[in-house]
Amino acid sequence: MNEDNAAVRVIEDLRAAAQAGRAGDRMPSVRELMTKHRASPATVQQAIQHLTAEGLVEVRPGRGSYIARRATPKSQDLSWQAVALGEGRPGEDLVANLVAVPKPEVIPLSSGYLDPDLQPMDALGAALTRAARRPASWGRVPVEGKEELRAWFAKEAGGELRAGDMTVCAGAQEALATVFRGLAERGDAVLVEAPTYLGAIAAARDAGLKVVPVPADDHGVRPDLLRAAFEHTRAKLFYCQPLHANPHGAVLAEERRPEVMEIVRTAGAFLVEDDWARGFTIDGTAPPTLASQDTDGHVVYVRSLTKVAAPGLRVAVIGARGPAGIRLKNTRSRQDLYVAGPLQEAAIDFVTSPVWRRHLRTLQQSLRTRRDALRREVREHLPEFEVARSSGGLHLWARLPDGVDDLELTAAAAARDVVVFPGRPWFAAEPQGCFLRLTYGGAPEHVLAEGVRRLADAVAATRR
Repeated sequence: MNEDNAAVRVIEDLRAAAQAGRAGDRMPSVRELMTKHRASPATVQQAIQHLTAEGLVEVRPGRGSYIARRATPKSQDLSWQAVALGEGRPGEDLVANLVAVPKPEVIPLSSGYLDPDLQPMDALGAALTRAARRPASWGRVPVEGKEELRAWFAKEAGGELRAGDMTVCAGAQEALATVFRGLAERGDAVLVEAPTYLGAIAAARDAGLKVVPVPADDHGVRPDLLRAAFEHTRAKLFYCQPLHANPHGAVLAEERRPEVMEIVRTAGAFLVEDDWARGFTIDGTAPPTLASQDTDGHVVYVRSLTKVAAPGLRVAVIGARGPAGIRLKNTRSRQDLYVAGPLQEAAIDFVTSPVWRRHLRTLQQSLRTRRDALRREVREHLPEFEVARSSGGLHLWARLPDGVDDLELTAAAAARDVVVFPGRPWFAAEPQGCFLRLTYGGAPEHVLAEGVRRLADAVAATRR
């Protein structure tokens, strides 16, 4: 341990000397360093080798070590790429910005993932360790994924879906990309709720589809406008989040569900059910999936474990029956052969153990407390914000008061080390006002409170 500490001291000393001096200056000798840091010759030599590998020191045999000459970077002209790449793709950076890792000093008031304190790290680590020890985990995996995992997802979805209808993917974003590429042709229209998950908008556009918004309200997508959109576009896909829709939190009302299903059946179309928030219901009981009420194979089911567990558990599934399921499996295989075996084994271990249900119970209690705390803070410090009701999920959807622009407010908040996400990108066409998505699942209560106070200061700054 002492030698380890000595090595660190020698390395830091040499690095400081190299950075402060000029190229060609002689560095302290081995003997000097041994005396100064009470280190062995081997430790000093290892430290010098470390700095040599970094390019800060050069060793001249028989003469000692010297500060290395720093290569002057050549000026590079990359302007040719603008011609080669051609027309830009507006909004393609939005998903990357949404999932960017914030700096430690920044308060995350918008995040797509759980606060690390809410993630079952120990259980996942233990499951992955057990999976890694099984030799079979490292072998070839079926393209559609391990049967036990597919069977679990099928049981969770309910209805007529079986293990054979499921295809495992590396996260929901890949699953959505597979669905849009597999079930539609470039130039086709896809209907989406307005607002809706911007990752779905990006995936659809990346597949060359025309994204057509259908307005939603507090009870989910409006059936009258959905019917009109199908008649107008002849679309064959409708992307829907019936449970705690991201970003606005609405749950598709019970009385609307049969009508929505009938509209899709009449259009001869597929309803892509993104069941991202299964496990996040904190008030009442979550309704069953739409897939469980589908008798004719119109629902394509998508669910991920990433949001409800941890960002590193990149395991999701697509469920579809008949030729659609076969096509999606084939599309998935062309993008990436299969999800790593150890990760699938760890997922099976985790979701089939008692710790899974305990995690969900604890998570729902914590999310309820944090949601209520964030609501209180917004009500106290930002009383002009109109916050949509939310019975689950991770987010609050807030309409901004007149005169406050969502993009300007986002920039003003960032200047105060607060991350919020503007509402505009969540609309596939013109936004229905100015909104912010505020997340209660990504930070502890005291951090949320401080974030809201800073956000209130940002609002005041935009009005000056």
